[in-house]
Amino acid sequence: MRRPAPFHHSYFPDYTRAERIADAVVHLIGVPLGVLAAVRLLWVAGQNADTPVIASLAVYAAGLIGMLTASALYNLAPVGRAKAMFRRVDHAMIFVMIAGTYTPFVVNALGGGLGTMLAVIVWSGAVTGVVLKIGFPRMSERLSLALYLGLGWVMVVAIEPLAGAVAPTTFWLLVAGGLVYTAGTVLHVWERLPFNNAGWHVAVLGGAACHFAAVILEFGYGRVLPVVG
Repeated sequence: MRRPAPFHHSYFPDYTRAERIADAVVHLIGVPLGVLAAVRLLWVAGQNADTPVIASLAVYAAGLIGMLTASALYNLAPVGRAKAMFRRVDHAMIFVMIAGTYTPFVVNALGGGLGTMLAVIVWSGAVTGVVLKIGFPRMSERLSLALYLGLGWVMVVAIEPLAGAVAPTTFWLLVAGGLVYTAGTVLHVWERLPFNNAGWHVAVLGGAACHFAAVILEFGYGRVLPVVG
């Protein structure tokens, strides 16, 4: 729950000590898990996938580690110039993570003209988002969330081809991850809710976990068995 911040700290949300500790715990768990997951993904893919697939997974892994690390640096840093810089990077890396998550699917699962078109759209949107967050760090939080959600759900325009190109389990993990991320934004904007920031970051880890499972099952271990029932 946010409390009125001192004037010179007004650029940053001001949380209680308990809220900061809870958020720190989330990050101190999430970052190592993210690194281990990325390493595991690339190791498994190295045993089972060809070079183009591994390259696309490396892009995804870099986005995952980058997002989690940037979030930890920003949220754990004391108020000051470094925190302000980390804030820009943190918010920009969300766009990179979104595009990085799309990459294995649009390149390998969809491919062709549709995959190329979606790759261009998603990465163009991500680059635009990064420029906006780095160049205009005080832009509206609600506008930022709208951009994140819009880019994150752009795949709905190709939902039928995607559903036909990946295993059912993969598809539903992707949907579940998107829904968890989206639900997390409610916590993020619910500023009067105690521990809303820690809750938001738990949702981020949950969404990332769903998408990681989708990626490693589809491209690391190969096509998964269809869901029964």
